[in-house]
Amino acid sequence: MPNKALRILIADEQHFHRMKVERLFNQLDYYRVAPVQNLEELLTLVEYGCEPFDLVVINAALASGALDLLGFLRDNPQMRYALIYNGERAQLPPIPACTQQKIQVSHVALPDLSTLTRLMSIIDPPVQEDDQPWFTPSYKQKLG
Repeated sequence: MPNKALRILIADEQHFHRMKVERLFNQLDYYRVAPVQNLEELLTLVEYGCEPFDLVVINAALASGALDLLGFLRDNPQMRYALIYNGERAQLPPIPACTQQKIQVSHVALPDLSTLTRLMSIIDPPVQEDDQPWFTPSYKQKLG
């Protein structure tokens, strides 16, 4: 069961892209999604946010060379994980998803459901039944 408290930020200039990515997260049962359309909005939300974002999904073209995107995301305590897509356009090397990496760089133009599912399995791993000893056996049976 997904952690519904995770905060996700989507940054892309194209409204359609933001909506599409947000809907993919909704399909995965994540609804705390904040879309932004430019670098200024992104920086404002990150700088003045009271709690960190669990995931930032950003189109590499949004930075347009005005910001060292990898350095900004890597060293910022207000962001736990990041997915940079369209990385080829910004000449970023691809960085695959793994548990040790804070940042994933993809050369796809827009992330798809399988990409986000794989990423969320790292950020929000499924809880095992053994990890929840407080649940009664009848409740565990109801869960499946």
